[in-house]
Amino acid sequence: MHDRLHTEEKLHACEICNRSFSRKLGLAAHYRRVHTKERPHACEMCGKTFLFECELSVHHRVHTKERPHACNVCGRTFSVLKTLNKHYRLHIEKKSYSCEICSRSFSRKYQLSLHLRVHTKERSHTCEICGKAFTRRYYLFLHHRIHTHERPYACEICGKTFARKFSLSTHHAVHTKEKPHKCDICGKAFSRKSHLNRHSCKHKK
Repeated sequence: MHDRLHTEEKLHACEICNRSFSRKLGLAAHYRRVHTKERPHACEMCGKTFLFECELSVHHRVHTKERPHACNVCGRTFSVLKTLNKHYRLHIEKKSYSCEICSRSFSRKYQLSLHLRVHTKERSHTCEICGKAFTRRYYLFLHHRIHTHERPYACEICGKTFARKFSLSTHHAVHTKEKPHKCDICGKAFSRKSHLNRHSCKHKK
């Protein structure tokens, strides 16, 4: 069976869509997730259901506030290992591309190209409904939700919905009481960075 991982031989085919898998377990998971929509593992706190028990275990951390994965560079903690790995890249990636205007550096060339629009004020992506223009296509995509009223991100605790994933993440602080943004001058902490920025202005006066 292990040799199939190297040869990529896929012997188990789905009878409905003909997609094939190297392991019978993979076929079973595919069938339940895609065709039967079976999600047998339910959260006792909020009722959300999951296909695998391990997914339910990770979800429980939303309620328990458990964050077992810590960054060994800055100490920041995360509830999901994948999120920690993504965060860790910020520390190890070499930033070879520097902006000649403000000296800010980036690890990828396309990130620098996108950043330069901050200085050039280039807004090449325009909304066909209201005419508002944006520097990135993704920002235009998010803006469209104002017109469609689409709010795909729902809070698992209270059910409130949001158009942006970032807004949902910020909202979670209401439940967790987490205040990760701390003032370097007086030590006061805030749940949102915008609140910290507003507070910092008081010290500059």
